[in-house]
Amino acid sequence: MIEELLPESVVVVEAYGDDASRAAAGAEGASLFPEEEAVIAKAVPKRRKEFTAVRACARSAMEKLGVPAQAVLPGERGAPAWPDGLVGSMTHCEGYCAAALVRATDLVSLGIDAEPHLPLPDGVLDAIALPTEETRLRRLNTDRPSVHWDRLLFSAKESVYKAWFPLTAQWLDFSEADIDVIADRDAGSGTFHARLLVPGPVVGGHRIGSFEGRWTVRRGLVATAVSVPFPTRREEVTG
Repeated sequence: MIEELLPESVVVVEAYGDDASRAAAGAEGASLFPEEEAVIAKAVPKRRKEFTAVRACARSAMEKLGVPAQAVLPGERGAPAWPDGLVGSMTHCEGYCAAALVRATDLVSLGIDAEPHLPLPDGVLDAIALPTEETRLRRLNTDRPSVHWDRLLFSAKESVYKAWFPLTAQWLDFSEADIDVIADRDAGSGTFHARLLVPGPVVGGHRIGSFEGRWTVRRGLVATAVSVPFPTRREEVTG
């Protein structure tokens, strides 16, 4: 599902089902490195299952890229610390997990997210959406009511943040990216444009002012992905 939303250079490993851990590992359960065990030692069973499952996906993706399987520890603000030479992102929700990895020479950054395709809980949209975004969502709800656009917007913001943070090591508030969601003709997939409302990250002297993403709705899930290519146009860098 998420693989279709990212460039061919990205390796994506996904697992579905109530026991995504077993599906990801291809065996009963999945092992953790000792340093990962230390991180998750006091976690409740549900959290441990998710933590283990998504790391099984990540290690499978590493192997597909020819990189020895390694521990994936949460770093600052919980962002995964990837092996040198790789960039990536992980996501998990009930019955699904995925990891996406790519060589650092192919992309600057990426972010993925998956959510149940259900309406957001009451009050959440007001907390995450800009007035411009709410206006667009109302139009989409009228034109394509089969999609839970509020949940899609939330997922897109999560993917944007996951792509943003490794480049900046800074928080990005929900209000600091204005996301315009575009639906394909069948309304089951599409793209989105995220305009950063704060100074974007600088990569090789280039200012990144926006992120581009893709989305899909399938199998009871909404999935979003952002890939950040190396900039080709130099923008003025100030501050």
